[in-house]
Amino acid sequence: MLRQIVRYGVVGVLNNLLGFLIYLLVTWLWLDPKVAVTLMYPIGAVTAYFGHAKYSFAYSGHTSHGLFRYAIAHMVGYGANIGMLYVLSDRLGYPHQLVQALAIVAVAGILYLLFRYFVFPNRPAAS
Repeated sequence: MLRQIVRYGVVGVLNNLLGFLIYLLVTWLWLDPKVAVTLMYPIGAVTAYFGHAKYSFAYSGHTSHGLFRYAIAHMVGYGANIGMLYVLSDRLGYPHQLVQALAIVAVAGILYLLFRYFVFPNRPAAS
């Protein structure tokens, strides 16, 4: 399980680091943070799919089932991300940059659990 978490982290860091930098740039250019997340979230989800399916979770099930469940998991993740921005930034006044950085970590935790037990439920063969 530790190996799986490390692999998940590697895929996630590589995928989210560039996305967060782009987020900072486009919000600095006066794009609303929630609009930026709405535009960028699907791109990040698509680019991370194969890394998570093959590398992080060694998924060998049906691709169509995995993709459908992956989309559902990301709808949950997107909702959590937007919800955090709304509550913590819009309502409570915390800087959106900090909130988004925290949201990336929180959503990563949520998605790990959803991926492990719902999206890619098969267990990789022992190494």
